[in-house]
Amino acid sequence: MRIGVPKEIKVHEYRVGLTPAGVRELVAAGHQVAIESKAGLGIGMDDGEYQAAGARILPAAKDVFDFAELVVKVKEPQPAECKLLRKGQVLFTYLHLAADKEQAEGLMSSGATAIAYETVTATDGSLPLLTPMSEVAGRMSVQVGATSLQKANGGFGVLLGGVPGVAPAKVVVLGGGVAGTHAAEMAAGLRADVTVVDRSPKRLRELSAQFGGTIKTVYSTADAIERLVQEADLVIGAVLVVGAAAPKLVTHAMVKRMKAGAVMVDISIDQGGCFETSKPTSHAAPTYVVDGVIHYCVTNMPGAVPRTSTFALTNATLPYVRALAELGWEKALSRDPGFARGLNVHAGRITHEAVARDLGLAFQPEALRA
Repeated sequence: MRIGVPKEIKVHEYRVGLTPAGVRELVAAGHQVAIESKAGLGIGMDDGEYQAAGARILPAAKDVFDFAELVVKVKEPQPAECKLLRKGQVLFTYLHLAADKEQAEGLMSSGATAIAYETVTATDGSLPLLTPMSEVAGRMSVQVGATSLQKANGGFGVLLGGVPGVAPAKVVVLGGGVAGTHAAEMAAGLRADVTVVDRSPKRLRELSAQFGGTIKTVYSTADAIERLVQEADLVIGAVLVVGAAAPKLVTHAMVKRMKAGAVMVDISIDQGGCFETSKPTSHAAPTYVVDGVIHYCVTNMPGAVPRTSTFALTNATLPYVRALAELGWEKALSRDPGFARGLNVHAGRITHEAVARDLGLAFQPEALRA
C-alpha cells in the first residue's frame, strides 16, 4: 500500500505521523512510504534519515496526499488538508470530531474514510492510541500549571510543593483516568496537596492504593467540585467520554468564586473542554484570564514535546498502520471490533454514534465486510 505522511500544519505542532524506525518497518513489509520534506525536523529527524529508512521524500503536502492510499497524521486535518482528501482514501489520525463540526463536514464532503486514534479500543476497554498522549498531557499539565502559577505569569505566586514551614499548593484533578493519574503522579511527586475527583468508587479505591495515601480521593458530585475548586490553586480537567463532548464540570459561577491568580488547565479541551469558561488556545498564545483565573486550554499540548510524543505515538500506532496497509481498512476493522470503533467517517457519513449525537448529525453505522 502507498502510505503518506504530510507535515503537520497546526500552530506550533511539531510532531509527525511516523518515525524513521516506523517507516523502516513498513517498507520492510513491502509498502511504499512518502514523507513530506522537512516533516520530521520538529523531532530532530531530517529528510536523509527518512530516506535511509526507505521513504520517498515529496516536496509538498499535495504531493503526499496525491500519492497516498493511506494518510497517517497526528492532529486533525486542517481545512486546507480536508480539501486534499479524496473518495476511497483512508485517513488515520486524531480527529476529536465531537467538538469540531466544521472538520466533520469537511471530512464528509471529501468522501474519505477517517479512522480516529482516540476512539480505537483495546479488548480490555482501554484506548491504546489515546493513552500515550494522555500520559504526556497529564504530566505536562502540572508543568504548565506550575509555571502559570508564578507571579510573573499572572499566577497566585505559590510553589506547588511549598517549603518546610509553608503549606504546599492545592491541586485538584478532575478525572482519574490515564491523564488524571499521570497529573496526580507528577503533582504528588512535587509534594503538592493533591485531590483526585472521579465518579467511579472502584477507580478511587485503585488510586488510593496506587498512591499509598499520598493523595486524597473524592467522589464526583457538583457539591464536591464546587467546594474543591474554590480552595484550589491549580485545577486540572482530565475528563473523557469516548468520542463524545466532555461534560462541563466546572461552571462559570464556580470560576467566579475561585481565588484570583488560580490556574485551570483543561486537558479535555480537544473534546470541547470540561470547564464552562474554556475555549481552545494554541502554544502561540496558551493562556487567557476569566474573572482573575488563568486558563490554559491548548488543544495540542503534547506538540510542545514532539520528540517524546512522536516516539510514544508511533510505538502505539504502528501495529494498526500495518494492519490497514496489509489487509485494507474494511478487513482490518472487521477482524478487530475495537479497531472498528475508530471509524468515525466513511463516504460522507458519520459512523460513530457519540460523534453523531454531539454534532446533531445522522448516525449511519458502516457494515464491515471481512
